[in-house]
Amino acid sequence: MGEYGNIWALITTEKHLAWSLRSNLLRSKKARRWQVGGYMGGAVCRQEGKEEKRRSQVRDESLTSTDRIRCFTFRQFGFNVLSLARRGIKDLPEELWELSELEKLNLSLNRLKVLPPQLALLSNLVVLNLWGNQLSRLPAEIGQLKRLRVLFAYRNRLSDVPEELGACTQLEVLSLNNNQLSSLPESLSKLTRLRKLNLSQNHMALLPGCIYNMKALVFLHLACNCLENLAENIQNLAELKILIVEGNSLHSLPKALCCLTRLELLNLDFNDIKDVPQELHQLSHLEKLACHPLDKGLHIVHNPLIKPVKEVLEGGGLSALFNYLRAG
Repeated sequence: MGEYGNIWALITTEKHLAWSLRSNLLRSKKARRWQVGGYMGGAVCRQEGKEEKRRSQVRDESLTSTDRIRCFTFRQFGFNVLSLARRGIKDLPEELWELSELEKLNLSLNRLKVLPPQLALLSNLVVLNLWGNQLSRLPAEIGQLKRLRVLFAYRNRLSDVPEELGACTQLEVLSLNNNQLSSLPESLSKLTRLRKLNLSQNHMALLPGCIYNMKALVFLHLACNCLENLAENIQNLAELKILIVEGNSLHSLPKALCCLTRLELLNLDFNDIKDVPQELHQLSHLEKLACHPLDKGLHIVHNPLIKPVKEVLEGGGLSALFNYLRAG
């Protein structure tokens, strides 16, 4: 027992000495670091900062391209967002299509002419912003974005819209203004959740029939096209609150328009309208003649109106219209 006791005492003593030497060494290093820092005015800190920057660069160089793109993503209102706007991009990087977690993608104000079919890989997209590019078409694969709720594709060069877009049945906002569209595919009749549609500044001579089936619409912007009439089917859009058809070639208004009793803003400026339906007074939410483009009410200036209907217009919220027309 005495022999084992001496060995154990020796081991314990050696451990104690080793620990003491290590502690003294650490204290010595700290002391020297403090002393150098005191004499050199933070030079050590600056040097450590440079070292950290160098290590960071090494780490960045080891990242894949996908990881570098992912560094630009961020969370906003609970969504995974990536913005590549205003970067002069002509061709999208292949690594982009690996970010399947993206929910909002902003590619606006670039120089894109084509969107590749790989767009379908971003199956979680809720918002896709493409405005201000040079796109002449949208890929058919856009129809595979089943969660898409908002699509901005205005100010491009689109001459048609793929039928497959009708498969994006969750769409609520669709902006296609400032393009070269003359029609829309009938498949867009399936967009029964669509609430806002902007087709202004295109080449529409006839209102596409699919629009009359978009019964959830509350906002419809058709300004600056070539429309000469609106069909009686307009009454299907019973939820409409804002209808803008200024700057077309409308000669008359269908009586069915007067069934849209929720209308709060009706803009008919700059057309060729000579008369209005007698039932117009039913639009009781059009409470005034509006001047400013964003004002609620009835906009009807710059039309060759020849016959104000006093007994009708005085019966509803548009009595001011008669006074306006009589004064003119």
